[in-house]
Amino acid sequence: MDGQTIYPSAAQKNASSNGYHLLQRLSLPNLRVDNVAHTITALDARGLVQLRINGILASKQEMLALKPEAIRKIDFIDNPGVRYGDDVAYVINIITRREDNGYTLLLDATPTLTSSNGSGMAFGKYIHKKSALSVSYNYNGCRLKGNGMNEVAEYTLNNDDIYTIERNSISSLYQQQEHDIKLTYNLADSTAQVFQVSLSESHGVTPKNISVREIYENASSSLATKKQTSKHNSPVLDLYFFRQLTPKQSVTANAVGTYQQTDYSYYYDEVKPYQYCVNGQTASALSEINYEYRLKPFTLSAGINHYYKYVRNRYEGDSDALSVMRQNNLYAFCNIKGAYKAFHYAVGLGASRLHYTQNNHTYNLWAYRPKATFSYRIMRGLQISYNFGMKPRSSRIAMTSDAVIQTNSMEYTIGNPNLKPSRDTNHELRITYNNNRWSAYVNGLFRHCHKPNMAFYERTDDNKFLYTQINQKAINLLQLSAYATYWTVPEKLQASAYGGMQRCFNYGFSYTHLYTSWFYVTQLTAYLGRFTLQAYLDNGNRFLEGESKGYSGSYAGLQASFRHKDWQFDLTWSNPFTNNYKAAESELINNQIYKHSVNINRDSGNSVTINISWRLTRGKKHNSPEKKIHLQDKNDGILK
Repeated sequence: MDGQTIYPSAAQKNASSNGYHLLQRLSLPNLRVDNVAHTITALDARGLVQLRINGILASKQEMLALKPEAIRKIDFIDNPGVRYGDDVAYVINIITRREDNGYTLLLDATPTLTSSNGSGMAFGKYIHKKSALSVSYNYNGCRLKGNGMNEVAEYTLNNDDIYTIERNSISSLYQQQEHDIKLTYNLADSTAQVFQVSLSESHGVTPKNISVREIYENASSSLATKKQTSKHNSPVLDLYFFRQLTPKQSVTANAVGTYQQTDYSYYYDEVKPYQYCVNGQTASALSEINYEYRLKPFTLSAGINHYYKYVRNRYEGDSDALSVMRQNNLYAFCNIKGAYKAFHYAVGLGASRLHYTQNNHTYNLWAYRPKATFSYRIMRGLQISYNFGMKPRSSRIAMTSDAVIQTNSMEYTIGNPNLKPSRDTNHELRITYNNNRWSAYVNGLFRHCHKPNMAFYERTDDNKFLYTQINQKAINLLQLSAYATYWTVPEKLQASAYGGMQRCFNYGFSYTHLYTSWFYVTQLTAYLGRFTLQAYLDNGNRFLEGESKGYSGSYAGLQASFRHKDWQFDLTWSNPFTNNYKAAESELINNQIYKHSVNINRDSGNSVTINISWRLTRGKKHNSPEKKIHLQDKNDGILK
């Protein structure tokens, strides 16, 4: 009722080599699936996209290791329930058949031929009787020189004069490496009891992030250099237990401990040098227990989730601050789902108590999260549904610090420890139609965000401009959309389209800003035996939040794939005939500051990437269990 259940065709499975590859074939509405970068992005920026395999939150390595032939169905949830957490707009849960006794080996490499960018992954899994042991290693690295930003800023001074500064990129260098390794052991006593433990380690370093800009002001020009470096190290321990109490009752428990060490440095010499460094330490403990009881008229599920986080960030240099934050969140939820003839319903309620302290600031907050979904099948293939939900939206951790960061010669960013979580209320109405060749819907969404964290700018007596966030009146969103996918030639040619409009309403204490934008996505896929051809186009996303208009760049791609036994080859041409690809654009419309910025990424224009994947699987059928929940935390809380 919260989306759709998709059964991939044999042609789609045979033309795919991993989980990302298959999702790219499906043309899911409002999502951009990039099998080259191994990312999935929500085009409407409504929130995060959560990937799960058999109910668990899946990592990139697990998505790459996923065998498409083993996939039974995919639950695409675009209105997640109470247990999926905050800021989650879409959930993709991939349900697979039971694994095989024996072993699986996988090697995957994705180099970009037109720039110094690439990734690789190695995965191995061995199953013997009740035990399964797997290990994976993933590498990402790049050395890019095509990023740049051009900006025009107009500052209204205290005497009402307009002071204009242009900042234009001349050169840039971005170098980054990321290493991830994960070891997992699973012990299953048939499917009635499961124990799993996994240990993972993530290490990343950005030794060079340098940009040189030409600064125009007061009829003169000068050069300014920005340098940033960072590195992080994060081990994670994950424990999981499942027990089938009776044929109708089950209990699931999960506990995760995470530690993250982060070092970050910043240097910028517009007018005069400004530099600082941050040493950050983050520790978190997450635990959850779920109970499910499948009764005859309905299914009851309930659970408790506890989250503790400790953040200690030490700022030294021109920014000197010590930010120590502790956060406790206890969250309980209950959900009932059932059906009567053509009528289906799901009603849930969640409640959380948040305790927060940072230096001398503290607060306790109760938040409630009711959710209801009702649907009615009008006739075969035709359904109407209504969704209602309320949920808290937590403040960005970095913005709740009390650090002060200078961003350029005129502007400063100031954290606000007094920020409180806001509350979102959603109303959504949808009409859906499905048959053997068609899948389509029309959708209307209205969202009201009460007292959100919104931009607030203040001009000082010496003409410096301070940016922070405070809880203000409201942000509303109206979105109308339609989606359709059609097998023009069954199992051979599929066409998909998605589009609509959204209207943004921003009500601050001293401003009201309205904005309307249009969006579209099209995709055409041809399955020609061992060969697959695919064309994709979207116009990006335009939005208004607070006093900033934003645009995330459009994307066009042509892809050819070939599969031979255990090998898969893909050739992707991204953003063809576009040398200066506009990755992003923003416009600040504050009454004291006007800024227009354009980010150019020449490495992403006319980009050609090849993907080579080799998989070897040997063994017999094995009843591998399905893990139901998974927790993680990767937020370092550093203000940048």
